[in-house]
Parts: sequence; structure tokens; C-alpha cells
Amino acid sequence: MEIVCLDLEGVLIPEIWIGVAEKTGIEALRATTRDIPDYDELMQQRLRIMDENGFGLPVIQEVIDGLDPLEGAQEFLDWLRENFQVVILSDTFYEFAEPFMRKLGWPALFCHRLESAADGQIVNYHLRMKDHKREAVKSFHDLKYTVFAAGDSYNDTSMLGEADTGVLFMAPDNVINEFPQFPAVNTYAELRAEFEKASSRF
Repeated sequence: MEIVCLDLEGVLIPEIWIGVAEKTGIEALRATTRDIPDYDELMQQRLRIMDENGFGLPVIQEVIDGLDPLEGAQEFLDWLRENFQVVILSDTFYEFAEPFMRKLGWPALFCHRLESAADGQIVNYHLRMKDHKREAVKSFHDLKYTVFAAGDSYNDTSMLGEADTGVLFMAPDNVINEFPQFPAVNTYAELRAEFEKASSRF
């Protein structure tokens, strides 16, 4: 049995926080896990900036409503689901991801939760567990799955390392250079080819 685990932002959808930075004009919000490997540190920074600037979940949801999945993402996901079990493993939050999940046909998503006040201010976030992407892959192995995975950032590399086949997808040069053990591809056709090469089904 084979299962594919995909990161969400930067793999199937645009980076949400870059969109928030562009809408608000706050350059510091452009930082992602491509820049800051520690997700907890990154989220603390984002919440502090949002609090200092007095905006919350409604602004982020407005940005998200104007974004679409990356070009070709839907077709690639459809192909995956015809050939494998598929799970999205993401460090985003259900409150952000729902519009994208609707557009992508509601794939299975494991991510985190936000806690917000009545006025929409984000007051806290709850991570599912430490290094949850890697832990999910380990659990799929316990269930006797062969796991193929793809991601684009530092926070994906432990998942890629735990998978039977891990691939960097549209990753920045700093991540590619630091993790040369993973093949790096830039198109869905190339990623499909990597999965076909690793699979016993093709």
C-alpha cells in the first residue's frame, strides 16, 4: 500500500502569509518556514506583528478568499488520488485552509488550530504535536504503508527524511543546498515522474 503526503503552502496553494504581507504592506510578514525553520518562533513573530498592527483573522481570511490553488495543482491532485491514498500534512491552520480545501475537493488535511477572540484577534495557536509531519509518516509506516512525500521548506525536511521517497518541490536554493539528499523538482510533471519512479504501480 502506497500513500502520498504533501505539504500545502508552496506545493498546492500560494504562501498565505506572503499574500497577507502584500495586502497589509508589512514586509516582516513575508517570512515563511523557507526563512525561519522553527515554526513556533515564526508564529510567535507573526502574532506579535499582527497585535502591534491591530489586525486579526478577518484580514487574513479576506486575503485567502482572493487566492486560488497553484496552476496545475488540482489536476495533479486528481491524478494522485486516482493512484494513491493522499494526505495533506501542513503547518497551516484549519481556519486558513478551509477555502482551499473546498477548491481542491476536500482532500484529507492534518494541520493545526487557531484560537481567536470575538473581534477576530488571534490570541493563540495550538500545534497538533511537535514535528507532526514526521510523526504522521512514522505512523503510516506502522500501518504498513510505503510513503512518498513532497514539500518546499525547512519544516518539511524531517517528513521527507522519514518517507521512503522524499522530494523537494519548488524549494528555494537555500533549502535545496542544505538538503542535497532529496531530489529537487519544479513542476508537477517532474514530481509525478518522481512518484511514478518510486512506486511499484508503474
